[in-house]
Amino acid sequence: MSQVVADRLMSARGSETAPGFAPLEAAIQRSQDYLLSEQKPEGYWVGELLVDVTLVADMVVFYHWWGKVDAEFERKSINHIFGKQLADGGWNIYPNGPAEVNATIKAYLALKLAGVPVNEPRMLQARAMVNALGGVPRMNTFSKLYLALIGLVGWNHVPTIPCEVLLIGKWFHVNFWEMSNWSRAMLIPLAIINHFRPTRKLSKDIHLDELYPQGKFELDEALRPRYFDFSVRNAFLWLDRLHKVAEAVARSGLHPFRPRALKRAEAWMLERFEGSDGLAAIFPAMLNALIALIALGYPDDHPQVVRAHYELQKLMHFEPDSVRIEPCFSPVWDSAIVHICLRESGVPEAHPKLQRSADWIMDREIRFRGDWIHKNPSPVDASGWVFEFANKWNPDVDDTAMVILALRHTATNPPARRNECRDRAIKWMMTFQCRDGGWAAFDKDCTKSILEKVPFADHNAMLDPECADITARILELLGYEGWDRSHPQIVRGIEYLRSQQEDDGSWYGRWGVNYIYGTWQVLRGMKALGWDMQEAWLRRGADWLRSVQLPDGGWGERCNTYDDPVFKGAGPATPSQTAWAVMGLCAMGDLQDQALQRGVDWLVKNQNADGSWTEEEITGTGFPRVFYLKYDMYRNAWPLLAMATYRRMILGQAAGAVLA
Repeated sequence: MSQVVADRLMSARGSETAPGFAPLEAAIQRSQDYLLSEQKPEGYWVGELLVDVTLVADMVVFYHWWGKVDAEFERKSINHIFGKQLADGGWNIYPNGPAEVNATIKAYLALKLAGVPVNEPRMLQARAMVNALGGVPRMNTFSKLYLALIGLVGWNHVPTIPCEVLLIGKWFHVNFWEMSNWSRAMLIPLAIINHFRPTRKLSKDIHLDELYPQGKFELDEALRPRYFDFSVRNAFLWLDRLHKVAEAVARSGLHPFRPRALKRAEAWMLERFEGSDGLAAIFPAMLNALIALIALGYPDDHPQVVRAHYELQKLMHFEPDSVRIEPCFSPVWDSAIVHICLRESGVPEAHPKLQRSADWIMDREIRFRGDWIHKNPSPVDASGWVFEFANKWNPDVDDTAMVILALRHTATNPPARRNECRDRAIKWMMTFQCRDGGWAAFDKDCTKSILEKVPFADHNAMLDPECADITARILELLGYEGWDRSHPQIVRGIEYLRSQQEDDGSWYGRWGVNYIYGTWQVLRGMKALGWDMQEAWLRRGADWLRSVQLPDGGWGERCNTYDDPVFKGAGPATPSQTAWAVMGLCAMGDLQDQALQRGVDWLVKNQNADGSWTEEEITGTGFPRVFYLKYDMYRNAWPLLAMATYRRMILGQAAGAVLA
């Protein structure tokens, strides 16, 4: 940009209408310097994924079940768990949220197993909160299973997960491959566990009798079908009773299909260990797989057991007095986002750190036909990227779209490598468009709602539905790539987005919290397509963003919006959500928008001296209403992209004015 343009820009914009240009430039430079300093020597970026206390609590229970209790691990676990306890005695699943029953019982049990006396004041508080929340009968299936492992509930109180699910052909309406990617990885080891029922009662006299406010009979009520109830849910409860009879027959050795199903489940699990940092490279599946191996009779020193345990240990962060556990790692996702932010903010593509980043990302393209082929048997060349370091069976659409956006900003020598990689990935990604025009995360048309009625589907993640945020990101990419807006897949994608708009103009965000995330991405995507942003439906989206701006100029939204949309757009301002809203308003192209200017001003003023931002809230979504993730990279990456987008908009308008 010429000095004439810059001078005209600075003279055309008074401090009374927008933050000064010099402070904005300084904030961008500080942010660039900070992010460049955070790159790992190998060329990637990775921020920690911070979650609630349940992962640490699960490991405490597991080690007691395994008989490998480590006093130092327990000491640090106790400190971590108590450090997250709420004033009311419970534990939540996102900062500043209410106590949640599964998290509170898991934390209480872990503390009790670790030797904390039940009459300790904090334990008494926790006990009171558990009973106020309904106690053990209100726990979900996966939480109750850990209780069954140590004899605290009966296996008859846990919904049956039959191994034979793997033997059902895809011709059947409800089959294994109709479940979400992450549910498949969790359920196969659970099916093995369910067969062996490897309860190991503890030497200590441990029970949870004090956590049944109405009595233990409630456990039976939860899985008891009701007569003269003709709902799908009730039908599955009757089917679960039939499964329990079949399980008893299977354990007696008389079930004709069980040996084959067990072998298939074991082989499926072992096969997916290969090329992955643990089963599916996510904590629940990895822990379930380790328990399944032990239940199958693998000795503790077997290479597969040692390896499975090692992968879990890699997720642990030990401090002098505490330990916390990540659910997985996010290097590909984080690296792609940071690469985009640095390039769009002006760091040259030839910068050595960006060259290393590009090479590292491209080296992780997955040229393997993984589990996605069962729902998408397209003959297209295999491609795609995953969230984690290694998880070759499960490349996903969202990470792939973000990587391609990053590769657009990449110069390689020779350039053919980048071009071939990008083109192959786009072709692969486009085959995942679902019937209604949207895109989902891992699979295609994984939307059979009947699966949400099965008794073990209470983790709210049995399906992988298409969503507005991923669909809009793909449309954004196609716009940058110059695709014709009349292309049938783009037309269907836009129709999908229009069908998903809420009455107030916002869009639901599946993978980020929440309506701010969805609305920003739709507006940015449509802008990239060159769409008329003054169309009424898009203006309504921008108006909604303005309507929820906070008095301090920022934006914020908490996870409770997934429980009740009445809370949408409400919460303390965060750097990531303010950045998303700023980019959404930038898409409207109005440089005089007071909300936009105040949002940019908030980002500049709230930047730390080292170029970072501070963010305590969770803005990432795992499973809505069940599990949330604090992406620590978000607070530092998205604000840079927002400021860069704003700067590009005002410089572009100034350049147009000069040329005019």
